[in-house]
Amino acid sequence: MNLASIMKQAQQVQKRLQDAQKDLAQAEITAEAANGAVVVVCDGNGKFKSIKLKKTAINAENPDSVDDETVEMLEDLITTAMKKATEDAAKKMQDKMKGIVPAGINIPGLF
Repeated sequence: MNLASIMKQAQQVQKRLQDAQKDLAQAEITAEAANGAVVVVCDGNGKFKSIKLKKTAINAENPDSVDDETVEMLEDLITTAMKKATEDAAKKMQDKMKGIVPAGINIPGLF
């Protein structure tokens, strides 16, 4: 193989990687626990997007004692904390990778 052919293949691989990353970022993966009392949504990269709680997740014995504002407040607090943790973890990984990968080399998904 000549250098031009290798470079063309590398560009094709890079394009496919970028397309796959875009598809994963747009995907929504939903998981639930306690028979749907807790529902979490992440993107295809594992980045947290949202959480939905049913009143039974907060008080299974007496869900009617939980008001809608409490459910919404808990969803907001959990969402904020999860997004912050996800962002902090991504930054930490990025900082660590910058020390490993030589300057000028761009690896999609790491930076």
